[in-house]
Amino acid sequence: MTSPSPTLFHELVSHSANQRPEATALLFRKEAFTYREITEATETLSNRLLGLGLKPDERIGIYLPKQPEAVISFFAATWAGGVFVPINPLLKPAQVAYILENCNVRILITSPERLALLNEVLGDCRDLHTVICTGEPKSEPPGQSFEQLSWAGLMASVASDRPVPGRIDTDMAAILYTSGSTGRPKGVVLSHRNLVTGAQSVASYLGNTPEDRLLAVLPFSFDYGLSQLTTAFRVGASVVLMDYLLPRDVVRAVARHGITGLAAVPPLWHQLAELEWPEEAVRSLRYITNSGGAMPPALTRTLKKALPNTDIYLMYGLTEAFRSTYLPPEEVTKRPESMGRAIPNAEILVVREDGSECAPGEPGELVHRGS
Repeated sequence: MTSPSPTLFHELVSHSANQRPEATALLFRKEAFTYREITEATETLSNRLLGLGLKPDERIGIYLPKQPEAVISFFAATWAGGVFVPINPLLKPAQVAYILENCNVRILITSPERLALLNEVLGDCRDLHTVICTGEPKSEPPGQSFEQLSWAGLMASVASDRPVPGRIDTDMAAILYTSGSTGRPKGVVLSHRNLVTGAQSVASYLGNTPEDRLLAVLPFSFDYGLSQLTTAFRVGASVVLMDYLLPRDVVRAVARHGITGLAAVPPLWHQLAELEWPEEAVRSLRYITNSGGAMPPALTRTLKKALPNTDIYLMYGLTEAFRSTYLPPEEVTKRPESMGRAIPNAEILVVREDGSECAPGEPGELVHRGS
């Protein structure tokens, strides 16, 4: 029996577990985790969050590098009726404290190393009542309850039968903070519908299937980085989690893991284009995508020469919508500076100040209409 299509964020993982429970969902270092394992750990953690008194729509800050515990925390947060707030692991303590305070975070999930950096600032976060740590910390945070979380502990636990809050697709699921490059970071609220239909839309035009294997190199606090996870899980594909040190590490990982899809931003593509791609990478890489800034045509040509059998998708979007437009691979050489066409299930308009539609070639404001 086929289970219904996902409508809530956490159903992205449980739906794939129902379809292909023993398929690989995540690869991290030398370990692989199936959709069944990820779902069971997610349910266990969600019950733990409910046991800590989490109420519907309360925020859970997740300040972790790309590791299985981070992924499980995202899905567990919404499964328990909460809202996950992924925090860039490269931020400094004062920046993290600002987000925790600004977003009224109630529970923080972090690592021992990062907790040590935050100890001096957590006392200023008045809404924070519990810190969950993925390992043994050097000292417990002052003023908050403390819990310890480990992958082994999650897998050894049995989820209880706590009642899960009822949720609908227009409820909040996540708050992603902007980079703060033009002021303090701002929280962008995303509903379950935003996340699920965004994943479906992107997966449809990229042609993703369960056979795909995506390399996650961008931070999950960035909507483009989180999209690698949601897109893969929507179709039951695999995701390789990677915090790279050098661009060369990315190329090696593509070859070693047989990566079929790779997403990056222009500064990283500039670095990757200068490298020699091994034959294994050239063979496996079905497509690459660019967002987070326009790709210079010369850079596109260089990448096309290095990866002659790889489709290139140039994409543009907003944090609120993940994507707004994409330029299909067959159009990249014809009109490399075009922002392309609307993503599936969306309408894109360019309008004047009075709201009327602009003529061809006339500058105006971009309007995105969609779920």
